[in-house]
Amino acid sequence: QAQLVESGGGLVQTGGSLRLSCEGSAHTFRRYAMAWFRRPSGKEREFVASINWNGYSTYYANSVRGRFTIARDNDKSTLYLQMNNLKPEDTAVYYCAADKFSAQIEDTEPRQRDFGTWGRGTQVTVSS
Repeated sequence: QAQLVESGGGLVQTGGSLRLSCEGSAHTFRRYAMAWFRRPSGKEREFVASINWNGYSTYYANSVRGRFTIARDNDKSTLYLQMNNLKPEDTAVYYCAADKFSAQIEDTEPRQRDFGTWGRGTQVTVSS
């Protein structure tokens, strides 16, 4: 992946929704598994959700399962994160990332070091 660019962040009230997008390189996007991570202010970056190359397999962090949905459109070279029922604790900078080597995902939280290309992030702020 040459570059990843996130968009769609913003300010929303508790209970609201946002959809994040991440556009990648048309030449390589469909080859790799992808994921979303987030970094709350003053905290470590944490895993949010992952998806395999064709979108058929997904995995979520417990904190977002049932509220967030990860998806991808390989024809548009774009990764999405639909976030519903947002909570103040979802406030963070959200990053998309592409796996270095694999098209598949495991049924567990992936290691951040397995991801070689990262976007610059988009801020999501949920007000209480």
